[in-house]
Amino acid sequence: MSYYHKHVFFCTNQRAEGESCCNNLGAQKLRDYAKEQVKALGLSTEKNHIRINSAGCMGRCDSGPVLVVYPEGVWYTYVDASDIDEIIEQHLKHGRVVERLKI
Repeated sequence: MSYYHKHVFFCTNQRAEGESCCNNLGAQKLRDYAKEQVKALGLSTEKNHIRINSAGCMGRCDSGPVLVVYPEGVWYTYVDASDIDEIIEQHLKHGRVVERLKI
């Protein structure tokens, strides 16, 4: 069994100027937002044990920005905070994959 109930990795990789990468699409800002929301909703407690982390390049730049939720191994792309809210509400809280954001 995994230590965390859900472990979310956001690609926050920053490439050289002019190269496509998740961080150029707001990944760090939305990762920080997700971390704040998970904490505010009480999802990072011992009971719920959901962890939000940054990751380097995860090799899916063409689909970026990207995040992956483990232990399920579900990959998502997102555009804004409302997409992050939907992932938190549906997948992290209720275990339902958000099909429209899945890659």
